[in-house]
Amino acid sequence: MSYYQHHVFFCVNQRDNGERCCNDCGAQAMRDYAKAKIKALKLNGREKIRINNAGCLDRCAEGPVIVVYPEAVWYTYVDEEDIDEIIESHLQNGHIVERLRI
Repeated sequence: MSYYQHHVFFCVNQRDNGERCCNDCGAQAMRDYAKAKIKALKLNGREKIRINNAGCLDRCAEGPVIVVYPEAVWYTYVDEEDIDEIIESHLQNGHIVERLRI
């Protein structure tokens, strides 16, 4: 088994050249929200779930984006409700959220 059951990477890249990027869509705030939610649910730590920042994941046109490992499932999201659905459906219950999958 890997160290974490799920390892979630939020692209929080901020481009300097004015091109679209995930952080323009509030990615850092959504990452902070997800991390706090996982901690509040006591789902953080070894053999559980880890939420991390990532630099550019190079899918800016589809962003904001996260990727969940070990499944390598890519998601986009709009708001906290989308993050809640990913946490509950995918991370807690193992069901991919097809409507947010990219």
